[in-house]
Amino acid sequence: MFTPSDDSGLAVLLALFLMMAAAKVLAELFERLRQPPVVGEILAGVIIGPTVLNWVRPSEITHTLAEIGIIFLLFRVGLETKPSSLFKVGARSVVVAVLGVVAPLACGYLLMRLWGANKIESLFIGTAMVATSVGITARVLASMNLLNEVTSRIILGAAVIDDILGLLVLAFVASGATGSVNYAAIAATITLALVFTAFVLLIGARVVTRLAPRIENLRTSESLFVFGIVLCLGLSVAASYVGVAAIVGAFLAGMTMAEASENNQTMHKQIAGVSEFLVPFFLVDIGMQLRLNEFRSSSLILLTVLVTLLAILTKLIACGLAALSLGLREAAQVGMGMVPRGEVGIVVAQIGLSMAVINDALFGVVLFMAIATTLVAPPILKILFAKQVKPESVAA
Repeated sequence: MFTPSDDSGLAVLLALFLMMAAAKVLAELFERLRQPPVVGEILAGVIIGPTVLNWVRPSEITHTLAEIGIIFLLFRVGLETKPSSLFKVGARSVVVAVLGVVAPLACGYLLMRLWGANKIESLFIGTAMVATSVGITARVLASMNLLNEVTSRIILGAAVIDDILGLLVLAFVASGATGSVNYAAIAATITLALVFTAFVLLIGARVVTRLAPRIENLRTSESLFVFGIVLCLGLSVAASYVGVAAIVGAFLAGMTMAEASENNQTMHKQIAGVSEFLVPFFLVDIGMQLRLNEFRSSSLILLTVLVTLLAILTKLIACGLAALSLGLREAAQVGMGMVPRGEVGIVVAQIGLSMAVINDALFGVVLFMAIATTLVAPPILKILFAKQVKPESVAA
C-alpha cells in the first residue's frame, strides 16, 4: 500500500504512476468495449484504492491533483463554449437548475425523515443529492465532440448554476447545524456570485477578445497559452473568494477566451495536453473514495439503494421536465446529464462528517450514491447522444 502523503518522494511518484497507468489502461479497455473511458478511469480508482487492491489511498496530494485536474477540465470546456451560445439557453438552464435542486433536496429530506433520521441529518443527505458534477458530464460530452449541441449547452449552464445553488444550500444547512443561520452572509454570497459571473461574462470576455492580438504579440513564448493559464487560476481563486466553487471560475475563464482563442488551434492542443495529464487524477481520486466494507447490514444496503435510485430519478425526471418542450430524447439527455454527483456529493458528505452531523454509516451511503451516479450516467448519455456523435472527438 502506497500513501502519497509519505515524506518519501519515491512514494509520491509511485502512487502517481499507479494512478495514471491504471486510469489509462482501463480507459483504453472501455474505449475498445465502446463505453465511455471516464467510467474506466473511475473504476481504476476503485481497483487500486482501499476497496480492492489497497495500493494507493486518498491523501492531500491526490485531492489537490484532483482539484487542479477538474479546474483545467472546466477551463477546457469553457474554451469550447462562447458566452453568446450559453446566453441563448440561459433561461431554460436556470429552470433546469432550480428544479434539479428542489426535487432532490425535498425527496432526499423526506426519505431520510421516513427512515428515522433527524432534521439536520436529513437536510445534509438531501443537500448531497443536490449539486451536479459538471466535470463528469463535460468529460463525456467533450469525448463525443458534442459540447456545441443545444442540450449540451443547457446541461453545462444548468450544472454551473446547480453548483452555485448547491453551495448556497450547503451554507444554509451548515449554518443551521451550528445552531444559527447567518442570512446576511448567505445574501452577500448570492449577490457576489451573481455580480462576479455577470462581470466576467459581459465585460471580461469582451476585454480579453480585444486584448488577444496584443497578447499574442508579446515576446513571451506561447503568450496566449500562458495568459490563459494565469486567467484560469486567477478566476478560480476569485470564485472561491466570492463563495462559489473554483471550477465555476475556471469555466468562466475558458468562456472569456472562447472567441479570442477560436482560431488558435495550438493553444487548444496545449490545453488539451495539460488536461489529459491532470484529469485522470480527478477521476481516479473519485473511485478511491469508495469504501464497500462500510456496508455490513441489510438495512444500510437498502437505504443506500433507495438514496441512489432517488438521486438518479429526481434529477432525470425534474430536469427532464424542464426541457420536455425540446422533445423526449432531448429531455432525457438533459435529465441524465444532470445525474452525476461526483466530487460535489463527496465534499458535502465530508463536511457533514467533519461537523459530526452524519455518522460513518451515512457518510458511506452518500459516498456510494455520489460514485454510483457518476458511473451510471456516462454509458446512458452515450446511448442517448448516439445519433449526434461527431466523427472527431475533442477529448479522448
